Amino acid sequence: MAPDKERLTPFLTSLIAGGMAGTTVDLALFPIDTLKTRLQSPQGFMAAGGFRGVYRGIMAAAAGSSPGAALFFSTYETMKPVIANLQSTYRGEETSSPALTHMIAASIGEAAACLVRVPTEVVKSKMQTNAAGASSLSATFQLVVSEKDGRAFGSQVFGGLYRGYGITLMREVPFAFIQFPLYERLKVEWAKIQGFETSPLQAATCGSFSGGVAAAFTTPLDVVKTRLMLGSDKNGIKYNGAKDVVERILKEEGSSVFLSGIQPRVMWISIGGFVFFGAYESYRSILMNFQDNR
Repeated sequence: MAPDKERLTPFLTSLIAGGMAGTTVDLALFPIDTLKTRLQSPQGFMAAGGFRGVYRGIMAAAAGSSPGAALFFSTYETMKPVIANLQSTYRGEETSSPALTHMIAASIGEAAACLVRVPTEVVKSKMQTNAAGASSLSATFQLVVSEKDGRAFGSQVFGGLYRGYGITLMREVPFAFIQFPLYERLKVEWAKIQGFETSPLQAATCGSFSGGVAAAFTTPLDVVKTRLMLGSDKNGIKYNGAKDVVERILKEEGSSVFLSGIQPRVMWISIGGFVFFGAYESYRSILMNFQDNR
């Protein structure tokens, strides 16, 4: 494959490679995610658990990481050629934008992945911050499902499992808009310089850098998402949507709170990007070689 050409990845390959990569990174870096969540908790870092029990909620993460990542990458890789073809048809080959293709494909992938990722995040966040009644995975799941207060999408059916779905999309779409065009472009430019396709290690480096940049810019949205998923402030007063979270943070805690957890978030996603994209590219190469040799 020419180094400046868009590659195509079969649906099943991206599904399996994405699922395996998602599980690898989420389990490896779970303690850092726990510390980030506790830093963003309205009750404060130490009250939320501090450095104790940093693996609380890991089973929830394990349950959602593989299907979430698999859904994202299978959708992302499938939509890339579709969007590229649509651009060529309506805008012409010369004016088509690879960055726009990656932005749209990644956004659609995130919307699909969040169907799995959001319920996982809600349960995991409750366990990570030692919320009342969150003594085990099953108890936390039952607690969240019982929260039929109308503040979450489909709450009469799913309870609070999809609390924060909207704000999660609002965080993930800008994140994807920054990360994936940057990731794909870095790989193309690196491949041009060396004259052949990037290795999994080189792709991991591109993923680490692009993920860190995207993480820093989207931290305020991540803070709002965490507060919504936790459901209430340190006094137990429930949040009523993203606007209410923003207004109450500004009034009661100050604007600096919107950068809470930025250091562990950038570190976690930078390291996670290296592990995730490195693992994805490695698993993809193995599966592609296996298919070619059949």
